[in-house]
Order: sequence, then C-alpha cells, then structure tokens
Amino acid sequence: MSTSVVLSGSGLWTPSHSISNEELISTYNQYADHYNEIHKDEIASGARAAKPYSSAEFVEKASGIKQRYVYCKDGVLDIQRMRPNIPVRRDDELSHQAEIAVDAAKKALAQANKTAADIDAVIVSCAYTQRSYPAIAIEVQEALGIEGFAFDMLVACSAATFGMHRAYEMIAAGTAKAVLVINPELVSPQINYKDRDSHFIFGDVATASVFENAETVTSDHAYNVLSTKALTKFSNNIRSNFGYMSHATDEDPYAADKLFHQEGRKVFKEVCPMAAEHITQHLSAHGLAPQNLRRWWLHQANINMNILISKRLLGRDASPDEAPIVLDQYANTASAGSVIAFHLHNQDLSSGDYGILCSFGAGYSIGSVLLQKR
Repeated sequence: MSTSVVLSGSGLWTPSHSISNEELISTYNQYADHYNEIHKDEIASGARAAKPYSSAEFVEKASGIKQRYVYCKDGVLDIQRMRPNIPVRRDDELSHQAEIAVDAAKKALAQANKTAADIDAVIVSCAYTQRSYPAIAIEVQEALGIEGFAFDMLVACSAATFGMHRAYEMIAAGTAKAVLVINPELVSPQINYKDRDSHFIFGDVATASVFENAETVTSDHAYNVLSTKALTKFSNNIRSNFGYMSHATDEDPYAADKLFHQEGRKVFKEVCPMAAEHITQHLSAHGLAPQNLRRWWLHQANINMNILISKRLLGRDASPDEAPIVLDQYANTASAGSVIAFHLHNQDLSSGDYGILCSFGAGYSIGSVLLQKR
C-alpha cells in the first residue's frame, strides 16, 4: 500500500558575492585584447582565430541573465587567473560544498517544522560534487546530526528533480518517512571564463527540500506530490569532461574541453520540444492540461528556452506570475534553478492549485514533479 507524499518545506542559500554582466565582460574583453595581441601574427595569417568580444547587451539578449552569485569572487575577474581562488580545506574541516548544503538544509527543515531526528535519509543531488568520496551527503548527514543513510546523485541540471523523484519513491514505498533533498550547486569552478559563449551562464547557490509522509505534516505551506516523471536520452551536446581519469591520461585538466561546453543551438532546438512533450504527458496522466496549472517552476537555464516551452504548452507567452523567472539575478544554477523559483514563488497559491517543477539539461535529462497545494 503506497503512502501519500508531501513536499513540506524548502530552503535557499545565496552567496554573499555577485558579479554583474558588466564586471564579467570587462574582464573577458581585457583577456580577448591580451590574447589577440599575443597571437596577432597567427591571427593575421589565418592560422588562429581571434577571440571575439562580448557585451552586457549580448549576454542579456542571449540568456536573460543580468548577474550571477558566486561562492568566491576572488580570482574570477583577474585576467591572470580567471577562475575562483577557493582555499583548500583540511580533511577534518567541513568541505565547501557541505557548508552551503547544510545552510540550505537547515532553512528547509525550519520551514517544514522538522528536526534532524525526523529525517531518515539525505540525498545530495547536483551537477558536480567536489570529490568522489566520502559522499558529500554523508558529510552533510553527520554535520546535521541525522541518523539513517545518505547518498549523492549526479544528473546534471536534472539532479534536483531526480533526487525528489527518489525521495518520493522511498516515502511512497514506506522505506522512509521523511527525506531531505539538497542541491549544493557549486558550479563556478567548472566555468571556462575565457569562452565568450559560456562564461556568463552559471552561478552558485544551494537549495533544499523536505519530503515526508502526509500523516506527519505540520507545515503551513505544504504541497501534495501527485507524481513524478523522469526521462533520459543520451546526447553529447552538453559535456563536462574533467575527472579522475585526467590523472592517468596526462591531459591538461584546464583544457577547454574538460570544462563545461555545449552546442547551444542544438540544445535549444532539441530540448525545448522534448520538455514541452514531457510536461504534456505528465499532466495528461492526471487528466490535466497546461491551462489547469496555476504555476510553472521551470528550469532556469535560458529565458528564451522558457518562453518557447511555455508558448508550446499554452499557445501564448506565459506571464511572470504563471512562470516566474529567477535566472536574471541567479543565472543558470544547474539543477537548483527550478527549486529557487519554487522557493521564492509558491506561498501565494491557494489550496487545490496545481503547479509543476520541471528541469531539463545534460544527458539529456528531464524531470518533473507535479504538485497540488494542500
């Protein structure tokens, strides 16, 4: 016999440092100047391509992003470095990623009126973990004083919804009464700040959510989880190749192909219809249509993708109230984007209102969680 599952609380950690488009692009253009001057003879002969220049207007038009938050600003805007200067921590210190995960988790627990003693499992689901083992989730579990078990999940930009999917299944099956899902998206170390087409995309953040058995809910702003839906289809169009194998292959770990890179036009063309069809199928399984939804908490990767997906589903542009956008301030925060949108834009819904959390990203991977306000 399955158990009714509720999303009873969410939490958000936001870095204290931010970088505007103007700051980021000023540094990039200085780098492009330097690069083009050093290689001017090869560029003139056609042996090497010049670095193109960028502008704040280009970035905002291409993505909808105006700024991004970063865990560590130091080093990013230094053209001699152009990557975060994050200090190493000892093995007996809390890791950087666990630190931000714990902050978001405590906020989610408080909103759900839960303590560590109420949680049976911890899932840290995100695009990257800063090490292979011990699992960041187990470190977070220890820091929070939670009994039970914990594990990491890596499903790129769909990690949050896939983690929610797993939490839903555990509670529905009765193997856990309450699960804490955390998305510590510390992605700035994987950004190639020397690439005009991708250096502006990502920002750092951490989100968390509490899923529990409906019988134990005491939160004032809880949502029944009607169902989850997941889909994966292999694609090379979004990749990040850095890993432990680089130590054995003698490849440069800082090479452009080891950091985040994508075929943006192909991703846009292929993912948008997949995401729209995925949402349509998920809703239809419950006898619902897109028009029945009060709110869409969509993956926050690119404003133009969200506009196109909403238009495919509704036959018109979605209003900011229907499909709130947070990427203008947070940028693409990998799997956490839809959770940020949910956390900041859910408490005004009325009992009985429907909403959907949906992510889409590398893999390709698409995940959705259909919710109804209690």
